[in-house]
Amino acid sequence: MQDKKNHFETIAVHAGVKPEPTTGAIMTPIFATSTYVQVSPGKHQGYDYSRTHNPTRTALETSLAALEGGKYALALSSGCTGTDVLMHLLEVGDHVVSVDDVYGGTSRLFRTIWSRHGVETTFADLTERPLSDFVTAKTKMVWIETPTNPLLKIIDIQKVVAEAKKLPHRPWVIVDNTFASPYFQSPLELGADVVLHSTTKYINGHSDVVGGALVTNDKSLLDRLHHIQNSIGGVPGPFDAFLILRGIKTLALRMKRHEENAFELAKFLEKHPKVERVIYPGLESHPQHAVAKKQMKGFGGMITFFIKGNLDNARKFLESVKIFALAESLGGVESLVDHPAIMTHASIPAETRRSLGISDNLIRLSVGIEALADLKADLDNALNSAH
Repeated sequence: MQDKKNHFETIAVHAGVKPEPTTGAIMTPIFATSTYVQVSPGKHQGYDYSRTHNPTRTALETSLAALEGGKYALALSSGCTGTDVLMHLLEVGDHVVSVDDVYGGTSRLFRTIWSRHGVETTFADLTERPLSDFVTAKTKMVWIETPTNPLLKIIDIQKVVAEAKKLPHRPWVIVDNTFASPYFQSPLELGADVVLHSTTKYINGHSDVVGGALVTNDKSLLDRLHHIQNSIGGVPGPFDAFLILRGIKTLALRMKRHEENAFELAKFLEKHPKVERVIYPGLESHPQHAVAKKQMKGFGGMITFFIKGNLDNARKFLESVKIFALAESLGGVESLVDHPAIMTHASIPAETRRSLGISDNLIRLSVGIEALADLKADLDNALNSAH
């Protein structure tokens, strides 16, 4: 668990990282080994096989737990692996309530994989209706993203947890904290059972690794999750763990800049004549702005907006940007732009996308740490080129 005496910036630099005892190296070494010598059968120094544990991964897990204010963490091979490991807690006939506006990969896993194994998912707008409208006697898990992907809905975590606790068979409340990062939001403090991250995104922050994480305060739950992970083999390699540890050291600095740039760009876009509507939790026009102010320490680096016109206008805009890179993913130091209907959320049926509001003129921005003036000029030029 993180030391409450230290601030987040200090924790990010130091948690889990100790000088290597043999040489005094300040950075955690990359332990590129698959197995470990035992002095006697079953007698070792805490490591026997790297699918089960690896020292570089252990350092990362210590850091991840501290960032989230949790006791335990598992580092995984991807965010989707984390989702899959959690779903392996369930049995045939169990039921999940998930937010409706959810990452395309999560929706795909629920709809096309776990549905075939007898786990049903109800996709619900938890900003409009209470959890009780969607649960059944078989509900074992509530899945929250907040902010959601890509419509940036804000789910009141404390409210959902309170509703879950009233149910006869209390379901686990899972919070995907990828968009907010632990710098801006602490779901465990708000009552969540498990926090999920795609560490590919803000936690690593450099678009050079794929990874995931689960953080919890429940030791028995951790043991079950680690058993599943170890059994199916969803672990990151030591070099991936090293890269994520390196990225964490600048997490606080990066998140501050991401938010500063995003907030200014959101206000700029809201006034732009070629923009129909902007969604950003920091804007007073956001439907859940009050909830965001209550449960978040900042509003993050993601912006969603609707360009005026149709798919042709959106395509021209996306082909005209110079600094914003047209690419999937998010959370890197460089600015990215995405067309969810064609890219990140293409696996969601078109009718479902339309009902959610993921239209052909919706554009998602992951705002990087470049100079604000350059980013603003890039968007302005591309918007004008699109019309």
